[in-house]
Amino acid sequence: MDKIKIAIIGIGNCASSLIQGMEYYKNKDGKDAIGLMHWDIGGYKPFDIEVVAAFDIDKRKVGKDLSEAIFALPNCTKVFCKDVTKKNVEVKMGMVLDGFSEHMKDYDEKQTFVLSDEKESTKEETIKILKESGAEILLNYLPVGSEKATRFYVECALEANTAFVNNIPVFIASVPEWADRFKEKNIPIIGDDIKAQLGATITHRVLSDLFKKRGVKLERTYQLNTGGNTDFLNMLNRNRVASKKESKTEAVQSVLAERLEAENIHIGPSDHVAWQKDNKIAFIRMEGKLFGDVPMNMELRLSVEDSPNSAGVGIDAIRCCKLALDRGKGGILYSPSAYFMKHPPKQYPDDEAYQLVKDFIEGKKDN
Repeated sequence: MDKIKIAIIGIGNCASSLIQGMEYYKNKDGKDAIGLMHWDIGGYKPFDIEVVAAFDIDKRKVGKDLSEAIFALPNCTKVFCKDVTKKNVEVKMGMVLDGFSEHMKDYDEKQTFVLSDEKESTKEETIKILKESGAEILLNYLPVGSEKATRFYVECALEANTAFVNNIPVFIASVPEWADRFKEKNIPIIGDDIKAQLGATITHRVLSDLFKKRGVKLERTYQLNTGGNTDFLNMLNRNRVASKKESKTEAVQSVLAERLEAENIHIGPSDHVAWQKDNKIAFIRMEGKLFGDVPMNMELRLSVEDSPNSAGVGIDAIRCCKLALDRGKGGILYSPSAYFMKHPPKQYPDDEAYQLVKDFIEGKKDN
């Protein structure tokens, strides 16, 4: 089959894991492919994806071939595929806007961005790159809180007739005004805020659903997350994390038997621990009552490599978006959004969303 041509905004840890994965699974088949939710989606395998354009703002990445840029600092994710072939795709200087938090200038270069002095790509230049590269899908991996920068690239995608996968908690697919514009142009969009393959949010949701199904009254819960990558460093600026907290909190609230008062639920990024690098540690506590109003509590500690955890879902979102393009379907892809994202336009319990995605892949009506 033809390759799925994608463009990526932000060549950070998540992009690195995704591109490594595309190489890693080339020499696998469906029988020995560990770590995938789907080997085959509509005939497309994990390696049937080709990056044709890339944007970043770090001087160690801009102007470099993509195969080199994914291993440049401040990237710190686990390298599970060293032999990434040269892509012949030069990383272009993107538009900065609010894609860089000022406080990050105060940190060691190994931990933070180093802004390139190259001229930023204008809207017209960005659209031209998307069109001339043949990109069918644009992936958003900008830092959390990049409201203006995300909207800039969404406008570019709409004008270039490029589908959009919004992996961050800047709300686009879940905002009717944006969703309507994708529907009007018949361009697919999946969003918002990618839900890791087996991360804190999906684990918290499954446990919350278990409480509901087993008749346990949940009274209080928290989820505290620490990590050492640039994402966690960026989120030390608390002005940038409001949408992240909303996205993660609503993902859990939506599956509870009864919504909790704000004072009884706390979910969100907590601190940056440099030596953790791309390892994310989540602490989840749930307090409730069993039969006879007898109290109980549960605590869980989850440790995962953050970016491969994201890429395992992103590789499926890309292929589902391509299926929509092949079928001539635009607008919100409700089923993939519900299964792959924390803040989709329509929330469903995860077992129901799983079945909806299966139905979508098989060509049944999207909800």
